Amino acid sequence: MRPAIVAIFMGVSATTLLGACASSKEPNLMNLRSDTNGPDEFSILPTKPLEMPKDLAVLPEPTPGGANLVDPNPMADALLALGGKAPNPDASSRGDGGIITYASRNGVTEGIRTVLAAEDLDFRKRNNGLLLERLFKMTVYFKAYRAQSLDQDAELARWRAQGVATPSAPPANK
Repeated sequence: MRPAIVAIFMGVSATTLLGACASSKEPNLMNLRSDTNGPDEFSILPTKPLEMPKDLAVLPEPTPGGANLVDPNPMADALLALGGKAPNPDASSRGDGGIITYASRNGVTEGIRTVLAAEDLDFRKRNNGLLLERLFKMTVYFKAYRAQSLDQDAELARWRAQGVATPSAPPANK
């Protein structure tokens, strides 16, 4: 009777382990979970400081659900930081032609987003972690992408050795 119980236990264990291996869902390399129902602190954006307009008569009429002058606009801020022009809300085209022209100066691969999405999905499937890592929902993101990460200290030293100014980096230790 005892060998039958062991055989049943081994069968159930093997089925459970094989079931953990066969997952058809998209691999999730970063397993972040919150055990609270609190607010998402990353969804809160700081507003710009309030400014008194020079002429109160030229203020636009308030629109329900409309944008506020002090609301953050990350896309416009990014365009300005990259040397582009602030987007015109009345313009029919979305984006800055100068930035697009400069970014595509060496050619553009058609359908690059689809190609990259397929390649990344294949990469994540191949680097989805070991059996116990998947079973216990461990984060394997950093291990999977380690070969593609940049050694920031070595890169900073390389740029400084070439004489390039790095004003936003911490000062060199002397």
